Amino acid sequence: MASPLEIVRVPVLSDNYSWLVHDADSGETVVVDPGEAQPVLDAAAARGWTIGAIWATHWHPDHVGGNAGVVAATGANVIGPEAERARIGALDSGVGEGDTVSLGAHIATVMHVPGHTAGHVAFHLADDHALFTGDTLFALGCGRLFEGTAEQMFDNLRRYAALPGETQVYCGHEYTQSNGRFALTVDADNQALVERMAAVDRMRAAGEPTVPTTIAEEKATNPFMRARDAGEFKRLREGKDSFRG
Repeated sequence: MASPLEIVRVPVLSDNYSWLVHDADSGETVVVDPGEAQPVLDAAAARGWTIGAIWATHWHPDHVGGNAGVVAATGANVIGPEAERARIGALDSGVGEGDTVSLGAHIATVMHVPGHTAGHVAFHLADDHALFTGDTLFALGCGRLFEGTAEQMFDNLRRYAALPGETQVYCGHEYTQSNGRFALTVDADNQALVERMAAVDRMRAAGEPTVPTTIAEEKATNPFMRARDAGEFKRLREGKDSFRG
């Protein structure tokens, strides 16, 4: 039986998270969305790990800005959405819906989840109950629709909602507190949300991170996951886009 993956949160830039994922059995390590190179290289070195691959969810610079530095230092292979090859650059392996990538004996299935960007992908390690969502699903929120439609993002969230509740969600930003403030304006009677936000406020006041989250927690408290149809999702997304709180 494979050993559990070790997943390490690495803060980069102002509010991004990159994720180091290590398989002790094989000694292999990948980094998901290195927005900067040095913080992830330092975090890996501190643990005696060598990064062998980069998994990119989408082309935005705050997610791939560290690719070149990581590759220069380690020779890592860059794996990301084939549909965004021209915008990511130096992509060794392009992937899309249904493809698989491996970390030792651990297998991640690629999900095409457009909306934030047209080619955005997520990496789902079903046996490890881990989901790397980039900028699609956040704790208490979802990504802006820069290159897609509300219908697409609503469909993405339905796909996520169908995963086991214990699935850990590793997203790309520390947006939980601001997302929660908006959520309370549209779902104020949700006691689970009220209690969660009280905990989030305590954690942020103490300088603590609020992710990863879980699919079950998002289904209970995230208004975008709780939207009943694409029309409701669209109204929520538009409301969040203009929210100042």
